[in-house]
Amino acid sequence: METFTLTRKEMAIMLLSMKGRATKTPITVLREAWKKNHRTDVEQGTPLSAFLSTHLPPVLEKMIKNDSVGGFSLLDIVSLGNQIEYTNVSITSMQNWVKRDFKDFLGSPKEGKKYSIDQAAMLFIIDDLKNCLDFESIRKLFQITFQQPDDETDDLLGPTDLYVAYNSLFEEMDANNDQLLDVQGHGAGKPNYDALTESTIRHKADQYVYNLSHLNPQQKEALRNLLFISMVSVQTAYFHSLARRYLNGTLFLHNLHGPND
Repeated sequence: METFTLTRKEMAIMLLSMKGRATKTPITVLREAWKKNHRTDVEQGTPLSAFLSTHLPPVLEKMIKNDSVGGFSLLDIVSLGNQIEYTNVSITSMQNWVKRDFKDFLGSPKEGKKYSIDQAAMLFIIDDLKNCLDFESIRKLFQITFQQPDDETDDLLGPTDLYVAYNSLFEEMDANNDQLLDVQGHGAGKPNYDALTESTIRHKADQYVYNLSHLNPQQKEALRNLLFISMVSVQTAYFHSLARRYLNGTLFLHNLHGPND
């Protein structure tokens, strides 16, 4: 069966919607994401048969029925995470993050025995950042960004807002949706593509933090750098996924017909 896949921005907007801070409801986000990938089926009047062949994890089934979720189990978060394109998370990894590696920042479940939307967003952020950084580096960035973990008022930007920010910026820079950041001004005979890429990503992050009047210049610079790193990490996630696909194909098809064929 087909997997229900969301872009990072779609997931981010859905999380924001669950907090009541988006113009779209969660189910509207899901509908639009599915429709985008099934335009032909919709145009031909066969959306039901296409939808029936789509695998829905229990957490999405609950959202379709109730249009909201009152907190997530860790298994829910893993399931949601694996609906995000080019993402592969495991329950074991997230258990380690919650219980050990990022315990100080995640804390205990905040919705009774379930995790909050912000906690889910933070886990997705960790999963993105680990494409480029080690855990100690991520913790240091979190200390700067979220400061006192028990006090949400001192965050430079809340986890859900941060997740929305860098994924929205990434999609703005990938207008043709080819999973590669668009960089203008490079052509044959023009060197320093790496410097041009860096300055383009940095400029996009600078534009975002410029209007955050509650931050001082040092805080804006720190957040700008985190947005920069996060966008690079999203780009890296695509290449990691591509490498895994080719590795799996090589290992699976090796000696497919037997060593003597």
